[in-house]
Amino acid sequence: MASKVRSFAVVTGASTGIGLELARCCAQDGYDLLIVADEPEIHTAAQELQSLGCRVESVEADLATQEGVDKLYEAVRGRPVDALLANAGRGLGKGFLDQNWDEVFHLVNTNVTGTLYLIHQIGNDMRRRGQGKILITGSVAGFTPGSFQAAYHASKAFLDSFSEALRNELKGTGVTVTCLMPGATETEFFERADLMDTKVGQQEKADPAEVAKLGYEAMKTGDDAVITGWKNKMQVAMAKVLPATATAEYMRKQTEPGSGSKH
Repeated sequence: MASKVRSFAVVTGASTGIGLELARCCAQDGYDLLIVADEPEIHTAAQELQSLGCRVESVEADLATQEGVDKLYEAVRGRPVDALLANAGRGLGKGFLDQNWDEVFHLVNTNVTGTLYLIHQIGNDMRRRGQGKILITGSVAGFTPGSFQAAYHASKAFLDSFSEALRNELKGTGVTVTCLMPGATETEFFERADLMDTKVGQQEKADPAEVAKLGYEAMKTGDDAVITGWKNKMQVAMAKVLPATATAEYMRKQTEPGSGSKH
């Protein structure tokens, strides 16, 4: 009797944080994994996930580049991808004109260009097969102008919008698209984005395991989007009724350099 073929998931940005927890959700649900990040810790993550009884392959690649995405896609080796969890992302704090342009460019290419290129590659394979699930990690940040995180918020607004449009385009194809929209989560994001001296950098944050579980469950059921946490849902509701000038000023108080020491 032939053994059942295990489901196969690709998870990006899976070395730490929400991405690692999303990969863990997949592993615990019987998926074999291909995980990727642009740092060597991705191989340590693979060893940890293998202890859950699944097969895990890790790829170290920079998904901000076409070469990096191609390297990941080649590692798929033609296997049917049942779930693509496009989680890789970068943040960047401080005023836009004070930021290093290479870092801004890398952020946009990671969050937007590389994500779209990967979804275009694997999404076409899914559509040809008539089945597949795509989870895109957007953010509640996409609902507000992000003073002192301007490029990051704009990139997430792009992903939030893109995921809803792609979902509509794929109606009736057997491929679903879900957008995970977390708020501030306890990951290495804030340290890497140089936001530790800000109010948002110092505030209490959500558990990445809980955020990932909500996103994973929404993907499994084919929901269109999930906003994690009641505070984030309130923030989104306010952003929809307040003028952009007001929400930009609110974000300034949260993310302006040195705001963490202000009372």
